[in-house]
Amino acid sequence: MNFNFTEEQQQLADALRRYLDKNYGFEARQAIVKSPAGVSSEHWKAFVELGLTALPVPSEQGGFDGTPFDMLVVMQELGRALVVEPYWASAVGVEALKLAGASNAENAALLERVASGEVKLAAAFHEPQARYDLFSLDTQAQETGDGFALSGTKSVVQHGAQADYWIVPARLAGEVALFIVARDTKGVEVSDYRTIDGQRAATLTFRDAHARRLGDAHTGAATWEKIADYATFLLCAEAVGAMDALNHASVEYTKTRQQFGVPIARFQALQHRMAEMLIHAEQARSLTYLAAARYSSESPDERRRAISAAKVRVGQAARFVGQQAVQLHGGMGVTNEVAAAHLFKRLAIIETTLGDVDHHLARFASLPGFARAA
Repeated sequence: MNFNFTEEQQQLADALRRYLDKNYGFEARQAIVKSPAGVSSEHWKAFVELGLTALPVPSEQGGFDGTPFDMLVVMQELGRALVVEPYWASAVGVEALKLAGASNAENAALLERVASGEVKLAAAFHEPQARYDLFSLDTQAQETGDGFALSGTKSVVQHGAQADYWIVPARLAGEVALFIVARDTKGVEVSDYRTIDGQRAATLTFRDAHARRLGDAHTGAATWEKIADYATFLLCAEAVGAMDALNHASVEYTKTRQQFGVPIARFQALQHRMAEMLIHAEQARSLTYLAAARYSSESPDERRRAISAAKVRVGQAARFVGQQAVQLHGGMGVTNEVAAAHLFKRLAIIETTLGDVDHHLARFASLPGFARAA
């Protein structure tokens, strides 16, 4: 299988990296994180101009029909620069609308506004009691004369307060169904806060909030799981970019740190350690690329197997690379003064988002064929 990027994908990666290197350095990123909004409208406009918001949107709605590999290219670069703008959340929302039916007039109109950068989306994956169970849903939906009314709570909704619309799963007559809720809907309470990795998240409380159903009620569970798998492999791609940045930062730091009159990069034991960090990152990259290739597989089990395998390996690699980088940086590695500490925090959050290593190992082992292969 050929995992080389196309010429267009490489050009997109290069253009995005040039922009981020020039305008989204560590100090600029820290200023955004500490600002009241926690995100930058200026950088969001730049992403729109670069075509990032239109990339995952179908061409019929003014987008570029971006493939999973196109999105992987973007997420790697965003991860390398520790970008805190709500790109991942909105891209996941686009995939939800596409799976629910992009030809639907209301979905199509919304996708056009997303492509133009006018609207942001977010998916509400978590509930307080659910841990990693996508289908542990206390949120309930009731049919009304003009749609549906939602009641319940969603927790740790990444960039929930920055979104204009939310994709929300709920129980409807015992079945899992997907709904879309507008930010300005009555009966919605939003509590915004900053997470330890500098991102924004929110708790959403719905009290008979008006909602529109997405797709067929009988396929809601399968669609929601596929949306979560899409979100997971995008996170894996972001983590690969963050590990690349962390490995580079560690090598550069050891070239400048002096011990016994020489740079510590000359010590063979540390060279071996940095080589292991690179190996872990490359293994994570390979499985992430495989997950991108298998996401669109006609076999749901094949998709689940590739996504969970990637999340496991990325989680293991993220922990190893992060811990070793902190060790190589010494005391500086745990301060907010260096990028390494922030990269480590982001990797730690990614590892526990949408299922940690243990969760995805159990999911992988539960898939058909695992016992026979073992």
